[in-house]
Amino acid sequence: MVVMNQLRVILQASPSKLLWRRFQVPRSMPVRPCSLYTCTYRTGNRALPPLWENLDLVPAGDRQSPINIRWRDSVYDPDLKPLTISYDPATCLHIWNNGYSFLVEFEDSTDKSVIEGGPLEHNYRLKQFHFHWGAIDAWGSEHTVDSKCYPAELHLVHWNAVKFESFEDAALEENGLAVIGVFLKLGKHHKELQKLVDTLPSIKHKDTLVEFGSFDPSCLMPSCPDYWTYSGSLTTPPLSESVTWIIKKQPVEVNHDQLEQFRSLLFTSEGEKEKKMVDNFRPLQPLMNRTVRSSFRHDYVLNIPAKPKPAASQVGS
Repeated sequence: MVVMNQLRVILQASPSKLLWRRFQVPRSMPVRPCSLYTCTYRTGNRALPPLWENLDLVPAGDRQSPINIRWRDSVYDPDLKPLTISYDPATCLHIWNNGYSFLVEFEDSTDKSVIEGGPLEHNYRLKQFHFHWGAIDAWGSEHTVDSKCYPAELHLVHWNAVKFESFEDAALEENGLAVIGVFLKLGKHHKELQKLVDTLPSIKHKDTLVEFGSFDPSCLMPSCPDYWTYSGSLTTPPLSESVTWIIKKQPVEVNHDQLEQFRSLLFTSEGEKEKKMVDNFRPLQPLMNRTVRSSFRHDYVLNIPAKPKPAASQVGS
């Protein structure tokens, strides 16, 4: 296990890049920048996690995430292609607690682990995946569907290596990132997830890291290919509107004990007063003038109302 030094502040001219650079991986680690902006935002009388403190949390854009997906308002788009996922387990590098979630990061210098198709014009390389979860099973997901919360949500983060030279650059620009969201719901034990869960005690504290090789995250995805997609943002500072979201319709099942292991992690470093890592999600944002498209048929087709079914009296006439 590697205990990382305190994150270093690296000044940049651009304010948005300053926020990004503040969260770089320290020098004691291999040269891999933190690929997750802060993953926590809490409301009411709860304290903000350190990375959100002293930041302007009012975004200027109108494409913020997460959102509530209203099934009846989403629009079927027949031009949406199937999403093709090709991950090489050998590109999996390590798992670490960055103080806001736990990340599993991947080697991304080549196109060995990529997604293509769906709403995307290019191949996008897998950078990392992480989760958001609640203090209890009643909430935890960032996105909701018809106002239904799930206890957790998986995010697989990819970047556009065709248009950009680095993940850091892509994360700040339109069409730079593609994030697949998968809902986790209570149910049966998830065998493949357990490999991750078994590693969590080794990264209980902030800034701890262990090697985590040979893992294919496609095992965490549902079998159903259906998805919603919309243009949105990072859910963590600087909230850049750079993300094409691909939200899987079908959740995957995990059991309560596996979620409890998520909640055993800490926001705090060893030696500090313990603060449990829970409720690391951002509140819902307004949809504004965006359209949520679906890859599957339901009541509406993009720009063309679905043909009404004939009345019973008309059948056979």
